[in-house]
This record gives sequence, structure tokens and C-alpha cells, in this order.
Amino acid sequence: MLDKIRDGAQSAIAKIILVLVILSFAFAGVSSYLGRSSQSAAATVNGEDISQAELEKAYQNEKNRLQQQLGDMFDALSGNDAYLANVKQGVLQRLIAQRLLDQAAKDLGLRVSDEQIKESIRNEPAFQVDGQFNNDRYLALLQQLGFTPSSFRETMRADMSRSQLINALIGSEFVLKGEASQLAKLQAQTRDIRLLKVDSEPFIGDVKVTDDELKQFYDANPDQFQRPEMVSLEYVELSAKALADKINVSDADAQAYYDEHKAEYKTVEKRLAAHILITGDDAAAKAKAEAIYKQLQDGADFAALAKQDSKDTLSAEKGGELGWFEPGVMDPEFDKALFALKKGEYSDVVQTSYGFHIIKVLDIQPSVIAAFADVKDKILDKLKMDKAVNQFYGLQQKLSDTSYEVPDTLAEAAKAVDATVKSTELFSRDSAPAPFNEPAILKAAFSSDVLSGMNSNMLEVGSNDVMVIRLKKHQPAGLMGFDEVKADIEKRLKQQKANELAKAKADELKGKLQQGASDLALESRSAVTRTARDIDPAVVSKAFEMAKKADALSVDTVALAKGYAVVVLDQIHNVDSVPADQLTAVQQRLSSQYSEADYRALVELLKAKADISYHTAN
Repeated sequence: MLDKIRDGAQSAIAKIILVLVILSFAFAGVSSYLGRSSQSAAATVNGEDISQAELEKAYQNEKNRLQQQLGDMFDALSGNDAYLANVKQGVLQRLIAQRLLDQAAKDLGLRVSDEQIKESIRNEPAFQVDGQFNNDRYLALLQQLGFTPSSFRETMRADMSRSQLINALIGSEFVLKGEASQLAKLQAQTRDIRLLKVDSEPFIGDVKVTDDELKQFYDANPDQFQRPEMVSLEYVELSAKALADKINVSDADAQAYYDEHKAEYKTVEKRLAAHILITGDDAAAKAKAEAIYKQLQDGADFAALAKQDSKDTLSAEKGGELGWFEPGVMDPEFDKALFALKKGEYSDVVQTSYGFHIIKVLDIQPSVIAAFADVKDKILDKLKMDKAVNQFYGLQQKLSDTSYEVPDTLAEAAKAVDATVKSTELFSRDSAPAPFNEPAILKAAFSSDVLSGMNSNMLEVGSNDVMVIRLKKHQPAGLMGFDEVKADIEKRLKQQKANELAKAKADELKGKLQQGASDLALESRSAVTRTARDIDPAVVSKAFEMAKKADALSVDTVALAKGYAVVVLDQIHNVDSVPADQLTAVQQRLSSQYSEADYRALVELLKAKADISYHTAN
């Protein structure tokens, strides 16, 4: 049969059929290519398309920017598809805003000449070498960025035209000096207050909540009881540390290692140094050092001369003592002289980059080899870990291979590496326990492969520590059941009712103060600033909202997290002037805020007038 098929395939009729089949595929492919747009649109703005390719390129650039800015945090965030969808939507809105600005600039007749573009390119520092425009660097960077010279010039033209419009808008904004001064003075203002807190905790026991109230609150606030997506995992972990715990090493092995590596357990010789320093590198400084050296030879006390003449004030106070040093720590000339002396000896005059020294050895700690008993445990741990690491490298390949070959269970993988399958409790992206909160592991835990029931790839936990995970239980995001949240709702409603009772008490106290009561124990706080950290922020905010009444007590109440507070405003302290640098900072901040608001208002106005349609990618 096979021979007949083979012979038939060589016949003229078969070859003609084959040619026709090939041509039909070719024409079908060309027809298909010509029959569809080369790029689908992500959005259309007043008849102009923003292509999916353009969106994807801008999206990838934004992801790269976020990766550089957030580091490992972005790896964790990027495991959430909803987060990435929001990022992509933000990028699309930015592209739409740019397209609207480009169209507005064109409608206004804003143009950028070829000469302006050339001048901008020539003046761009990124294209310069030693301050001069370099064409080779220019072309290399364009190639790296994926531009041709012509496409880059058109991009520059669009950016510069858009900038003309934006700069014209921002340039029309200004901040009055008096406006900035008034705001700066308000920010510098302080206030004297008195306050009395009414804690809601004592009222908790007096309030009751019915089941109907609980159910009504649950039904009216479904958004507050959304459960995040959660998973529990099975996993097999392989670590060199765990392997080391199972390895036995004899004392004889440790002794043999010690005998072969005694140099590793040899302490370095240390010397307690003192010196007399004369700073400078001229003949006068050297002459003074030599004169001190002559005094030492004549029997003068080293410590006394150090206190008297050394320019190193810190060591001079201690008779020149510098501390203990190992070889190679100090300046080479200093080091050489120090380790050439015997205990109690002092050197000739030694010149270093710091000046001229006379160096003395006060004490010596000789180099010794640590006793085997002192390092035995460290050697045993090292030998165990060395063997464990060797085992680890062999077993991790088995773990990887077996979990891949048998993807619907971890039992075989665990058996291959003599480990056990462990499991976790349910956790969300925000509540993952260690080490599952590591970005790579967290991303894998919520990946489509793992959620579909497959084993993960081998994941790195740490140095010589890996694991493979698989799904044990998946709980999709959704509304939690009433019974799950009933206790929490009851706690919240009780707190609300207790707060209401605390408010009633605070209002009562406020009334008493307004009537002239003087027997209430209020806490006084003077010169409170807007940024005070030792007072509840709600109290500070309320204090700066209140006006000082001329003919009555200025008193009000404010809600706290658990209770209420009665606030009395006693005095407002204004400032006559603010430092120039603070005034400049306020002006710059206001200017930036106004410009940002103007830009957003322009974009919103253009959007309101535009015909914008969004398209779903195929």
C-alpha cells in the first residue's frame, strides 16, 4: 500500500494537483492579507486611529518605566491582571490626549519648521560627544530606539507642535506675589486650642444591634463585602538547608578537615598602635617631627609628647593611642613601620599622605590557630552544607523533570526527591504568607497555568532553595456570604451607635461650655501648627476650620476614629512675614498646580467636543 502511494505521488497528475493546491493556498493567503487592515485600531479620535501596535509599544514602555521605578514591587503588582489592565487603560487615555492636542495644534495653525527640528536634534545632549553633535551616535541611538531618521523627525515635529500649544497655555498662567504671600502666611499660622475627648468605648456595652439591622446593612453595602481572589496551594520545597539537617558528619571527618585547613582558623596578628603626628609635607614639618624624635631618644615620655605636640587631636588626648590594627589597614608606610617594631618600641620619622609620624607599638596580639574544639561545630556545619549543596544540585533537576512529566500531582515529584507535599491556608495577593509573598511565587500562584490545575515551573525561594506549587483550592473574587461577615457588621454597627452616643455627649458638653461652664477638664495646647503630629489630625483640621468669634466662645465638635472631641479655639497667631525661600516654594507649587489644572481642563474640553470610539482587540 505504501509503495503504491509513493509511486502515485510521483505521477504527473499528482504533481499538477500539488501545484494547484499550493497556488490555492498562496492566493488565499494574499487575499486574506489584502482583505484586512494591517493594524487594528485601539481607538479612533475624530476619525484618526490609534493602532493596537502604537498602544502596545507605549504600554511596554510604561511597564518598563514602572519596573525601574518600583523594582520588585512591580513584579508583585504585575501578577494582578486587573492592575495591568488599569495601566494599559491609562496609557490609552494618554495617547488619546496626545492625539487631541495634536489635532488642536493643527487646527490652530501651529507649525514647526524643518530647521527648528534640526536645531533641536543638534542641541540634544544625548546625541552629542564632547559637547558636539555626533551623527554616528545619533543614528545608533535612533536604531536602538526603533526609529528611522524620518520617523524620528516626524515624532519630534508632533511633540514640538504639541509643546507649543501646552506652553502657550501654561505660559499664560501666573501667581500673584500677594496671593502666594497670603497662602504662605496662612500655612505658617498657629492656634491655641483646648480639647476634651469623648471616647466611644464606654458606650459599646449600652448598644444593641438586631439581626434585621445587620441584614439591611449587608444588603445595602455589597461593595464593602467583596472577597478578593484567594488560593490555597500544595507545594514541594527542596532546600540545601533542609538536606543538611539530615546529613551526618563524624568528628573524625571534622578533625581531618581541620588538619588540612588550619590556615583558615588562624587569627591575624593585631597591634595596638600609638603615634605622634605632625601635619604637612614641607621641611619645617619634617624638622619638627625629627626634633620630637630626638626628645624621645633623650628619654622624654611618648604619651606626654603626643598630648603636647601631636596634631591628631583625638589620639593626642589618649597619649597618641590609635587602637588595634591588622596588617593592611593603615597607610602602607605606616603599616610597614608598625609591623616592623617590637612591643614598646617606637619608629623613626615616617612620612605618609597625612604628614610625618612617629609610631609606637603599645601591645601585640600574636597570630594563633584556633583550637579544634572551638571551631568543631562550624566545621561540622560546613561539611554538612557542602554535601547538602551537592545533593541539592542533583535533586533539583529531578524535581523539575518529575513535576513537568507528571503535571497533575505533586506526589511523584515529592517521592523523587524524598520530600513531603505540604499545603497552605487560603490567601489573597495581599495576604500571602512568606515565602509565597515573593513576587515570582505570588505571580505563579495566580497564573492561568496553576489555576487550571497544572504544576508550576520550578520557582526559586532563595539561595539553594526551590519549590514547585500547584493549586489546592481556588476561591474566585466575589461577594462574601452574610454569615461570614455578620460578626464584623455587628462590630461596626455597634461602633457606629456608640459613636452616635459619644456625639450626643460631646454636643452636651459643647452646650455647657457655651453656657459658661468652667468645671470641665479640657486639655490645653498652645501654638498648634497645621502639621502637628502629637494631636489627632481630625482635631487639627477642625481647629483650622474654625473662626475666632469676638463676642462668644468658639467651640465645636469633631468625629474621631472612636468617639468625638470638643474643640475650643482660644487664639489665632498670625505671622507678619515669611522667609523668601518659603515664599518662592509656595509660588512654584501654586504655579505647578495651576498649570496642571489648566492642562487637565484643556484635555477634558477637547474630549467633550471630540468623537472618540474604543475598539476591542481581536
